[in-house]
Amino acid sequence: MKLNVVLFEPEIPQNTGNIMRSCVGFDAKLHLIKPYGFSLDEKHLKRARLDYFKYLEYEEYDSLTDFLAKNQGEFYILSRYGHKSPKEIDFTKTTKDIYLIFGKESTGLPYEFIAANLDKTFRIPTTNKVRSLNLSNCVAIMLYLASSSIVNPNLIDHEPDSLKGEFFIDQFKHEEV
Repeated sequence: MKLNVVLFEPEIPQNTGNIMRSCVGFDAKLHLIKPYGFSLDEKHLKRARLDYFKYLEYEEYDSLTDFLAKNQGEFYILSRYGHKSPKEIDFTKTTKDIYLIFGKESTGLPYEFIAANLDKTFRIPTTNKVRSLNLSNCVAIMLYLASSSIVNPNLIDHEPDSLKGEFFIDQFKHEEV
């Protein structure tokens, strides 16, 4: 089972760069549906994705139809028009690939697509004072929610040895703060 993030016509390079970084961090594949509001080599995108791009597994598509024709699994659509909370999703009930589908920042996903898949459409609960949350924040929330439900041996719950290491902080135990 593979965790996947799908971005329909992303417009803001910083959001997409942050999402790329989150995908690497959560061991998820990124699917990008054209057209974009930027170039993949734009400096703002490079700054947000940092040096993680070399680890990113991603694929590009010419349209939503192209994406749907090439991918199968459990699709979960995130939209402000969903009638259910993502807390209702039981990611453990599938052995298929999981696809978290998000719309573009300005207008989301096509209304017809959402309406045809309303049973698979979810809304991250918020107050009535905001229309929606930032796209990269929504992706991070959903990646965490899905990852906390499925077993992925590539995810670790401590500082990697390739960085400072699991026990790095222990050297500071003796100091009172």
